[in-house]
Amino acid sequence: MAAPGELSDEQIQHRWAGHEPAAEQTVVAAEQRLAVRLPPTFRSFLATSDGWPNPAEWIDELHASADVAWFRDTPGGAGFIDLYGEPRHDDEDDSDMLSLFRRSLVIASGEDFWLLDPADPGPDGEWVAWEFTPKYGGLERFASFAEIFHASRASMEQEAADDDTDQ
Repeated sequence: MAAPGELSDEQIQHRWAGHEPAAEQTVVAAEQRLAVRLPPTFRSFLATSDGWPNPAEWIDELHASADVAWFRDTPGGAGFIDLYGEPRHDDEDDSDMLSLFRRSLVIASGEDFWLLDPADPGPDGEWVAWEFTPKYGGLERFASFAEIFHASRASMEQEAADDDTDQ
């Protein structure tokens, strides 16, 4: 088995880091379980690879369709809802973040999380994607799943190029 961030012999042999595609009925079952239709680029991704290992530096796994869940229903999500729901003694207002946690799907996790927000779908059916970095209490907004995935890839490629020039 490969270490996190490394490719297995099988992945190298097949030149594919992803998983087997999800069958349409698997994606539909996930949608029925969640009571929503997933956004188009995420559905398309699942039909290509039902999950993905290490898609970002602090993300261990992009979840398979069976593991996508409402963030509020996960232990991590419930913990952050409790944490951000506590009264604060400063001028910070966490109500927007708290609302996001309660309504979003978590599609990837590790030290950080990727969330899909169904609150305001675009005309193309895409949902806003968020990268939540608990260590910094930060959120970064992306227009869609495709945008967050491609931004992660670009970041990892840049990091690899920087590592190459440092050696």
